[in-house]
Amino acid sequence: MENSSIEKKQGLTHGVTSFLRALQPYLRRYRLPIVLILIGSILEMAYNALVPLSFKFLIDRALPSRSEDDLLMILLILVGGLVIVSLAALGRDYLYAKVGSGLLSDIRFRMFNHLQFLSMDYYARTQVGDILARFSTDMAGIEHSLTLAIPWGIVPALDVALSTVLLFALDWRLALVAMLVWPFCLIGPQFFAPRATAASYQRKQHEADTIAVIQENASAQGVVKAYGLERPAIAGFGERNTKLMRSSVRLSFLSALMERSAGIGILVLQVLIISAGAYMAFQGYLTIGTLVSFQALFLMLSYGLYNVAQFLPTVVQAGGGMRRIEELLQESPGVSDRPDARPLPRLSRHIALRDVSFSYTGKQPNLKGVNLQIPEGWSVAFVGASGSGKSTILNLLMRFYDPSHGCVSFDSHDLRQVTLESLRSQIGVVFQENFLFNTTIRENIRVGKLGASDEEVEAAAQAAEIHDFIMTLPEKYETLAGERGGRFSGGQRQRMAIARAILRRPAVLLLDEATSALDVAAEVAINSTLARLGRGCTMISVSHRLASVTDAQCIYVLHEGAIAEQGKHEDLIAKNGVYARLWHKQSGFVVRRAGEHADIEPSRLRSVPLLNNLSSDLLAEIAPFFVTELFPQNRLIVQQGDAGDRFYIIARGKVEVIREDASGGARRLAVLQDGDYFGEIALLQNIARTASVRALVPCLCLALHRGHFLNLIERVPDLYSQMVRIAQARNAALDDPVATENG
Repeated sequence: MENSSIEKKQGLTHGVTSFLRALQPYLRRYRLPIVLILIGSILEMAYNALVPLSFKFLIDRALPSRSEDDLLMILLILVGGLVIVSLAALGRDYLYAKVGSGLLSDIRFRMFNHLQFLSMDYYARTQVGDILARFSTDMAGIEHSLTLAIPWGIVPALDVALSTVLLFALDWRLALVAMLVWPFCLIGPQFFAPRATAASYQRKQHEADTIAVIQENASAQGVVKAYGLERPAIAGFGERNTKLMRSSVRLSFLSALMERSAGIGILVLQVLIISAGAYMAFQGYLTIGTLVSFQALFLMLSYGLYNVAQFLPTVVQAGGGMRRIEELLQESPGVSDRPDARPLPRLSRHIALRDVSFSYTGKQPNLKGVNLQIPEGWSVAFVGASGSGKSTILNLLMRFYDPSHGCVSFDSHDLRQVTLESLRSQIGVVFQENFLFNTTIRENIRVGKLGASDEEVEAAAQAAEIHDFIMTLPEKYETLAGERGGRFSGGQRQRMAIARAILRRPAVLLLDEATSALDVAAEVAINSTLARLGRGCTMISVSHRLASVTDAQCIYVLHEGAIAEQGKHEDLIAKNGVYARLWHKQSGFVVRRAGEHADIEPSRLRSVPLLNNLSSDLLAEIAPFFVTELFPQNRLIVQQGDAGDRFYIIARGKVEVIREDASGGARRLAVLQDGDYFGEIALLQNIARTASVRALVPCLCLALHRGHFLNLIERVPDLYSQMVRIAQARNAALDDPVATENG
């Protein structure tokens, strides 16, 4: 509303000048070509005025006197001018094509360059489709306006200026009448232009929203199909598409009103000028040649104004796109080098966090008063429940964000006082989902060190134990990875990411859930590789799977943004605190057959509240009835509304629990990981599933079928009522957003 009210206060001139002012920084480097373009346009303008002006001399002098010399001179001037103007116009058009293309290239480059230095918080709050729209539809509007600028803007405007002067030279009385064309032509555009400008900006926003929905939907087709979200997706797109259609109708109609209002004024004045001129010629106040020339010049003036009026909506629409581009360029990086930033020496002593607090939103704290020191060369791990702040610490170490309070330092150098390049050049990172560019394997690995030789790239691949696989490919290291690395399995992509990280010989190796998206066999193999490669550098890992960090020299246990415990694995188990509870929850599973089969130890079943009152003999009898089920990433494990015929325990993996409402919307209730369980409510009450569960990573689950469950109930009469009470309490917790978030 605020933007709209501002636009309504701005007139046509302000809108055009704002657009030109935004282009001014890009035009400076093209000063000489622009001067030559203007000279060429002035020559064309002069010739356009010369043709109607020649009527006066032909009709009043050459034809009545039948003077061949005068006639030949006029024709020679017209023909000679035509040759000169044609050649000048060709040169001008070539120069303008270079200037227009260069200007658009400069804008695109400036946007892309600016995006590279924006902080992660910008990308966290901005849709990818909105960024893409600035490079596509917004740039297309500017390109369209630049393409039409010469024939529909600059030349007609110059024609109007010279025609006005010549009209007064021919007859000032009739010229004064002709000048009524200005208010007639400008009142309409002046009234409608600010509304069209606001409509153009709104249409660009709606177009960006629509593109963002398409981009998100195309990327999430696995989830859409798994949850049956086709109809809600279509409904959501239809709503945005309707908004886009309405804003397009409004913009098109206002643009048409700008053109039509000017055209009507021109037609009215043409009739008026013909009438007044004919009367003056009839009374002898004008010669016939003057009347014809005047009328021809006035037509040129009229058409020039009409062309400009038709061009103005294009400028207005381009102005909406330019405004969105300027909004992007005005985004300030949240993290950047200070003017006095200095290079960071290679890590030699320790990494420290001193009283560090941080919040992504400024409201909910993600870290609270964290203090720790990591000696150089150590292997440390951060563990804890989802949302406890583990990955946030890595984000601060890479300086994707700066702490809200406190200090992160390498060898007592505050990271805010060193250059980003010198910091990140010391860090190798392996993420949970590593992005491979759609280029060759060799170039994907070389990302870690852009100047690396082929030998260095292959040595890194050998160290990451992916070289032998690459050599089996037909094109070996020249094989294209495909979009996002889609031609390779998760484990293969992860090993290429490891090769990329170690290629730069980092002082610090960061592992952010580096194996959680892999199957068990790939996880074990890659953990072995990482343990070997981590020697000689400081290795900091984040993991929810405790079995992968037992060899760390120090484990930091995070709880709600604070360090709850720290120490070696054996010491933390002995404390019997948060870490021990997490460890026992994830223990008790025996994984076999390269991660394709799992058994559960009977004692582990006692940690499930539904079963904790059963005798050891009964637990031992039940344990074999749990069967292994494997689910790939994004696979739907249970669907809301399906029959509740199985109870699941997660041996390895991570799932999300989602409940759909009547309108087709979905709300995440919880994220469950190793050792968690689900499905007992539907199983107990023999009702349909109350929520859907989707695998966020490859999952290895143990399932108890309803038939075996009913046998258990029959053998322990009091068990059923006890289970119902526990299940009802759990269901209430899932319906409580606070409990869900904290749990």
